[in-house]
Amino acid sequence: MSLAVIHSRALDGLSAPEVTVEVHLANGLPSFTLVGLADTEVKEARERVRAALQTSGLSFPHNKRITVNLAPADLPKESGRFDLPIALGVLAASGQIDLQRASRYEFAGELSLAGHLRPVRGALALSLALRRALPQHGEALRALVLPHESAQEAALVDGLAIHGARHLLDVVQALLPVPTGADDGEAQESAPTPPTEIPRARAEPRRAPLEAPDLRDVKGQSGAKRALEIAAAGGHGLLLVGPPGTGKSMLAQRFAGLLPPLSQDAALESAALLSLHGSFKPEHWGTRVFRSPHHSASAVALVGGGSPPRPGEISLAHQGVLFLDELPEFQRMALEALREPLETGRIVISRAARQAEFPARFQLIAAMNPCACGHHGSPVRACRCSPDAVLRYQGRVSGPLLDRIDLRVEVPALPTEQLAAAPDGEASSVVAARVARAHGAAWARQGCDNARLQGGALDAHCAPGPAATAMLHAASARLGWSARGYHRVLRVARTVADLAGSASIEAEHIAEAIQLRRALSAPF
Repeated sequence: MSLAVIHSRALDGLSAPEVTVEVHLANGLPSFTLVGLADTEVKEARERVRAALQTSGLSFPHNKRITVNLAPADLPKESGRFDLPIALGVLAASGQIDLQRASRYEFAGELSLAGHLRPVRGALALSLALRRALPQHGEALRALVLPHESAQEAALVDGLAIHGARHLLDVVQALLPVPTGADDGEAQESAPTPPTEIPRARAEPRRAPLEAPDLRDVKGQSGAKRALEIAAAGGHGLLLVGPPGTGKSMLAQRFAGLLPPLSQDAALESAALLSLHGSFKPEHWGTRVFRSPHHSASAVALVGGGSPPRPGEISLAHQGVLFLDELPEFQRMALEALREPLETGRIVISRAARQAEFPARFQLIAAMNPCACGHHGSPVRACRCSPDAVLRYQGRVSGPLLDRIDLRVEVPALPTEQLAAAPDGEASSVVAARVARAHGAAWARQGCDNARLQGGALDAHCAPGPAATAMLHAASARLGWSARGYHRVLRVARTVADLAGSASIEAEHIAEAIQLRRALSAPF
């Protein structure tokens, strides 16, 4: 047969549309042409496939005119994931493997010149796309064949047949033609062994490793620890303001250990985005992501971009924590790009020819100094900044962005003798237990975190009593809150009430929520 069709998948954001790799062999001047809106990495597959077939002892049709079409033609294709399907298409078109048997699988994998299979990005996206196609067909029409390391990622998706191979010959051996003239029984006995199936991941999402930093390591700072607990229980964003060396980074690094365990679907979403980035590790399955980009990061690095569009830090932190240290030192454009994702939990990246949408439901933990020298308001060391300089420094963080951060608390500088005498605080496991109870109560009541309550659900579940309402209205008028700020305080009060085990929002819950939104007296 001179024409072969092999099935594969491309990557388009977090989706993985199906691609058919059509290989045609014809007489004429020998050539190897690859068409179908292929990127440079894909076009280079011609040389990798040629060398891999030859070094593996397989026959390459040198005297043929080879045309490879990656359909659909208007879908951009990138990376080396099409090496394996192109090589199998050449072998099928030249009669070296059974095309009918190959049609039962979808293939993706990069080839080395020696024929070894190298892992590809987005293996989880490929398997998730295949699983989404199941309801349309009613059954699994094709299995997925990937390099061994990528197959371990893809096998985290239940309900699919995932096969892993380390070398091109492992795949070819499973697709050799059945000898002609053999009956069914002989054919079954002589048929090559199919690729080894990677064991499916069935482990439940688990907590962070035991070696994760513990909240007990932070001396003092009871107010900031209370803010961490409330933020974890309700899914709220948090800004820590204080002089250098007061423990802001230490507190942030221990925040992920307070969060409830991930659900199966949430763990898959997080892992799929990390797989697109090439940074997913199977041993970290089910743990909360903690991303901490440097303050020199650009807007594209934070929210995503490029061609083709790739996820940024806010998407890589999906279902986890995004920690922005030295918040005012970030580029203004980069910080302003966070405003919409903080509200919607997603980011749409639009370019001239392509558009991609990535989820970005992260918890923002930010830290900053109160001024350029860092000691404004410190009882330990005098500040050398003028009032105007303090205002300018704090003004680097815009009001609209601050309005979207629920909790803003001070982390004060403490004398060393006071720190030495401070007792050990609660362990992360103790605080996490309280967080889990409050989080479970919120989800049983409304099916989402308190920070995500909107519209009628906000009115239904966050209605304070008369005394609490009067206090909230008075504080809103005195402090000049926007409607967004008013509702955010109400959501925080709902979380405070959940931690206290109260079914209703009382005045003391409102009072604590108000205090947790006043980090500094100046521009905040």
